[in-house]
Amino acid sequence: MKNKKFLFLSFALVLSLLLAACGSDDSSSEDSDTAEGDKVSIEIFQGKVEFKDQFEELVATYEEENPNVSITVETVGGGTDYAPVLKSAFSSGDAPDIFNVTGPQDVIDYKEYLTDLSDTAAAQAALEGTLTAVTDGDQILGLPFNQEGYGLVYNKRIFEEAGINAEEILTFEDLEEAVKTIDSMKEELDLEGVFALPGKEAWVMGDHLANAFLAPEFNHDIMEAFNAETVTFERGDEMKRFLDLQAEYSVGPVLSLDYSQQVEENFSLERVAIIQQGNWVYPSVQQMDEELAQNIGMLPIPVEGLEGRLPVGVPNNWAVNNEGTDAEIQASKDFLDWMYTSEEGKRSVIEDFKFIPAYEGYDTDLITDPLSKDVYTYSEAGNTIGWIFGGYPSNPWGTDVMGSNMQRYLADDMTWEEVIEDSIAKWEEKR
Repeated sequence: MKNKKFLFLSFALVLSLLLAACGSDDSSSEDSDTAEGDKVSIEIFQGKVEFKDQFEELVATYEEENPNVSITVETVGGGTDYAPVLKSAFSSGDAPDIFNVTGPQDVIDYKEYLTDLSDTAAAQAALEGTLTAVTDGDQILGLPFNQEGYGLVYNKRIFEEAGINAEEILTFEDLEEAVKTIDSMKEELDLEGVFALPGKEAWVMGDHLANAFLAPEFNHDIMEAFNAETVTFERGDEMKRFLDLQAEYSVGPVLSLDYSQQVEENFSLERVAIIQQGNWVYPSVQQMDEELAQNIGMLPIPVEGLEGRLPVGVPNNWAVNNEGTDAEIQASKDFLDWMYTSEEGKRSVIEDFKFIPAYEGYDTDLITDPLSKDVYTYSEAGNTIGWIFGGYPSNPWGTDVMGSNMQRYLADDMTWEEVIEDSIAKWEEKR
């Protein structure tokens, strides 16, 4: 009896230990399954309206491949300034997991929220020079969207019918002559104007137009512009005459014309011959008119001594909010890595987004749209103007000061001298 009792107790003890071990294993397995099975939700807040649909399609593909991750995308732009909306989101405590920073001032303004991305595959693959504006010591606080270039996007058919050779347009005088020729033939060419200047969009004038004429002042270096205590507008007269030319020969009313009207309603419907924009407009033009999209090109903005050069640079960077959970931060990094380093992501970056890559490992022969080809050709040849508007003072000087003052100038509420004086004063004040 004792032996039976002993055997029973021994069996019970062994069984309890086995059950405990199994329970422990089940628990750890359950924890592991939970870690793998829990759905991580991240929010992306971005300001590039031109690739909104294509970006959302890529996000959907990523979610299919990664069912544990749910991603929502909110896009603000094309008439609504991104910067104040982002600032409001952080102020309200409803900040996104992935957001955009344009340059060194944004890095300072959002420093407390920025995750170090130096351990990502994308950061390791970034082309030389593309991380300059988002590097702080050993930390990399942003990942470049792409490379972009801008200038005067033109309709090749209209130029041909007007007898204009785009390759011969280098100086301002060359451009002015071509503009006057097209204007004199508006009825014959079935045009409403030569240009569509979107005066409602302060960034088109304050960021891009101004940049072309301010970059030489800072040796085409974004950090030199960022560290400058003042700006002198050495080429202010050139800037004025280029703005005046667009305004004089634009469809109107200029100050109520926005980006969508400029690109879609006027250029894509061939109501105008030229718009000041960049390679990012290609998807919009393509959606409107596939045939037209293959028959457009880009001319440099004429800057004395820098004729035949396009402004090229990194327009924007992805940042990851460090106030998210570990899972949200990792999911954000994983998505950005996948977008820029996986074969599916790389294909989409070139073929769907129509991006000029800012990363290694891409087959640039796949660049098919004519605007990106033009930008890549100028960039590869070193025929570029610096992309320094990311070094403008914050709050943001480019749109709220320079662009706003240009709008007031076009409305006859400011003289050009007042535009310059106020813009200099506000630059120094913000510094």
